[in-house]
Amino acid sequence: MSPDTDTSTTPAPDEAPAEDTVRDEVLESMRDRLVAELGDAVLDSEIGVGRSLWVRVTAEAWRTAGQVARDHLGCRWFDFLSAIDWLPSPYGRYEDDGMSPPKEVDPTIVTGVAGGDTRFQVFARVVDLSDGSGLILKADVPEDLTVPSWVPVYDGADWHERETWEMFGITFDGHPGLRHIYLPGDFEGNPLRKDFPLIARIVKPWPGIIDVEPMPAEDEGAADGDAPAETTEGGAE
Repeated sequence: MSPDTDTSTTPAPDEAPAEDTVRDEVLESMRDRLVAELGDAVLDSEIGVGRSLWVRVTAEAWRTAGQVARDHLGCRWFDFLSAIDWLPSPYGRYEDDGMSPPKEVDPTIVTGVAGGDTRFQVFARVVDLSDGSGLILKADVPEDLTVPSWVPVYDGADWHERETWEMFGITFDGHPGLRHIYLPGDFEGNPLRKDFPLIARIVKPWPGIIDVEPMPAEDEGAADGDAPAETTEGGAE
């Protein structure tokens, strides 16, 4: 059926338009409360019905947003805090076949849910355990790669911020002791940045190139130009 004759998705003139969205009043209430408390510091938001609420705030309001989530939204359980580097890897995808020529990389930065304007973003998830509703707050990281620490708000953010500082090079202003948590103290670089080369994967791309050696019979058959002989029961050929 051609597009001109397909009317299966076109409502009849007297038919009410179908509901194209499903609302989540709990998450909508959380978002509205954040907007009421933070005002213009809320830059964007998105609701995943029945799943979670994403809200992007300014870097300046990052810690305050955590305080509002804890004190006004009942999100007293800290789940995690981390960062993301939206830069497309200049080395391509490490899981691609390393024996083929590398694909051309589009350097355009495309951010995810609730948008973004910078290469790096921090994000954290907190939960209201009374009803299980979750909130993911995120913020663009400014050029000086510094955002306020969440440790004064959530004690659990301590090690998460150390890991994020170590892996992405993002500093958390007010953290009581940013120091390495996985890597040696004199390690140079931030391994989770997209422009940090994972040498092991370049040398041996995922899932690894397996050197398959031919079975002896196959090898001999190939040398003689004949197919390998079949062996019958009892060892007779």
